[in-house]
Amino acid sequence: MTTMLGLSLTGRRVLFVGGGAVAARRVGRFVDEGADIHIVSPELGDEMRRAVDAHGLMWHARRVGPDDVADAWLVHSATGDPRVDTAVAAWCESRRVFCVNTSDGAHGSARLTAETRSGDIVVGVASDAGVDPRRAVRLRDAIAAALRAGTLPLRRRRRGGGRVDLVGGGPGPADLMTVRGRRLLAEADVVVADRLGPTDVLHELEPDVEVIDVGKRPGHHPVTQDEINALLVAHARAGKRVVRLKGGDPFVFGRGGEEVAACHAAGVAVEVVPGLTSVVSVPQAAGIPVTHRGVSAGIHVANGQGAVSPSTRAALGDDTITTVVLMGVAALPRIVAAARDAGAPGTRPVAIVERGHTPQQRTTHSTLAEVERDAATAGVANPAVIVIGEVARADLLLTAATDRERVTR
Repeated sequence: MTTMLGLSLTGRRVLFVGGGAVAARRVGRFVDEGADIHIVSPELGDEMRRAVDAHGLMWHARRVGPDDVADAWLVHSATGDPRVDTAVAAWCESRRVFCVNTSDGAHGSARLTAETRSGDIVVGVASDAGVDPRRAVRLRDAIAAALRAGTLPLRRRRRGGGRVDLVGGGPGPADLMTVRGRRLLAEADVVVADRLGPTDVLHELEPDVEVIDVGKRPGHHPVTQDEINALLVAHARAGKRVVRLKGGDPFVFGRGGEEVAACHAAGVAVEVVPGLTSVVSVPQAAGIPVTHRGVSAGIHVANGQGAVSPSTRAALGDDTITTVVLMGVAALPRIVAAARDAGAPGTRPVAIVERGHTPQQRTTHSTLAEVERDAATAGVANPAVIVIGEVARADLLLTAATDRERVTR
């Protein structure tokens, strides 16, 4: 029978007997733990020598003896010689020191688990009868995948210091969220969510997680930014883990900077988890690369809700720059006018990608001269991303592929 314990070895002596590949693969776990690591081995393999040099580990270049195990809290014996490993295990047994015997792990007094981590959670898998490391690793990997997906309960039931995590949810599909974002969402007590982004993941939360909808729509802001800031601070001060779930990236027209500043001013711990910004991901969903060798050498990003700035005007007039406009459907006439005033030709390609990365995604391809009429005919509406530049040509990648084919013939 095996009893699994969570041992703290920080600052405590861990003895590695043997300096080969097996010991080298495992020593990193104890380095991360902050253990006082000693290695006894006449020689070191290349991997263990690199570990010794990188971390300043204590190496005793000699054969192991009974006294070496006396002051250890844990011994790991991997000499490759079953007789030596068995002797080390016997010395440990007589001194009540736990020993991982790699030559005969099923009968060692300790076993290393197949381990995975998610934030402050550590999960270890070990077989109870006999040793089957491949089976343990397969199960560990399955658990790790579930932790990354945020489908396992990770919330702390103990209340303590609250915090806020600003999580960029990306363009919408849950599988385009970051691993860290999914984990933090699974740990949340309160989720303050926008209307865009991966809203489907909210249905996976535990029933008692409080979800607060603060989504803004064009011309309709039921919860002001100051009120959102106050919500984040108030819930964190109440000792709760708060996730501010946003579409795209928090720092790309997401007012994430304002929310971070509000938390700092209130003395609330806050971190930001980046997300795939719609600047890149939504055009990509429509097959539009925002940069392309020989076509576009840079990107200019503009907020369509504001006035057309001098820098945006300059980008619109530059043949080598792709201009990406977010939240710009209503501003389309003044954007087109600014582009024409800057000298952009009427033939300059324009693409409007609506509801990117959703089943309702639709792309309208046009030119500066025709885009207002085409958008009106198609009934284009937000959420949408406008791409202006040569990369917006509908046949760009097909033409490039054909050109490459001609070259290789």
